[in-house]
Amino acid sequence: MAKTNPGRFFEDYSLGQVIEHAVPRTVGAGERALYHALYPARHALYSSDEFARASGLPQSPLDDLAAFHVVFGKTVPDVSLNAVANLGYAEGRWLKPVYAGDTLRSTSEVIGLKQNSNGKTGVVYVRTRGMNQRDEVVMEYVRWVMVRKRDADAPAPEAVVPELSKVIDPADLVIPEGLDFTGYDFSQAGESHRWGDYEIGETIDHVDGVTLEEAEHMMATRLWQNTAKVHFDATFRPDGQRLIYGGHIISLARALSFNGLANAQMIVGLNGGAHANPAFSGLTVKAWSEVLDKAETSAPGVGAIRLRLVATKGGEPFALKGEDGKYLPEVLLDLDYWALMPM
Repeated sequence: MAKTNPGRFFEDYSLGQVIEHAVPRTVGAGERALYHALYPARHALYSSDEFARASGLPQSPLDDLAAFHVVFGKTVPDVSLNAVANLGYAEGRWLKPVYAGDTLRSTSEVIGLKQNSNGKTGVVYVRTRGMNQRDEVVMEYVRWVMVRKRDADAPAPEAVVPELSKVIDPADLVIPEGLDFTGYDFSQAGESHRWGDYEIGETIDHVDGVTLEEAEHMMATRLWQNTAKVHFDATFRPDGQRLIYGGHIISLARALSFNGLANAQMIVGLNGGAHANPAFSGLTVKAWSEVLDKAETSAPGVGAIRLRLVATKGGEPFALKGEDGKYLPEVLLDLDYWALMPM
């Protein structure tokens, strides 16, 4: 009997199936240093223990997206090892900060299945939860993945597409215990713009760009223990290129958004997201944002701001879709999220 794992194919999933993912991972300060080495990440709450303590937290947490990558990476061997592409996200919430010394593990439930019309692939919907060593859920999200079939003649399952919320209600956002922005130091944070300075409908060109390097995206994928073949194996795709992990683009775009949104300190909700077009090394990633909504919170001095973050490989900022309603070819990422900002 084969002892190696070829990964799951579309016909290996069943509705309601629960998958406990290997391998638990203890995170340390090194994760933060590596994350900041890979991306120009500069948000003060994740850079300085002293800034975090002045904001009511015991120390600087692991970056919200770094925690996401660790939780996500655990799921890849069971969910997307044979994926063609990761298609989208919804209903993501960060429920507890992750600190150095925490041990994270992941579990996923299959909540939807739909075979594609070509009969060669299907879409798998999973709800993933990341837990710490105390079995506390630190984050949860839904994602859907296009997965190859092992046997094109295998019968299609009954199509079930879950109904997912398009937007997380601000009342359902979880504010970290103790977070207090009443004494917020705007000088140390890098910008003076506060929650009240942003208007719904406002767009922000983040100006800067980062050219994707083969070495950096491969280091990031290894760091998060993401073993998807499309990211590692140049022989897996007909064009001989390694597809860049979508999370790498998310983190680059988020880091670029510092220029104009330096005080959008913590991501606490992921309303939706789409990897609109594939990315490969050599491309230069730029980003722009649109303010979609704002809400007050119960935490002192803390407001919530809903942002659309768009990563592109060129072209004019603020262009997203064509007249046919499809993403323009230069758009790489369309991410809709809630962040916390001083009022």
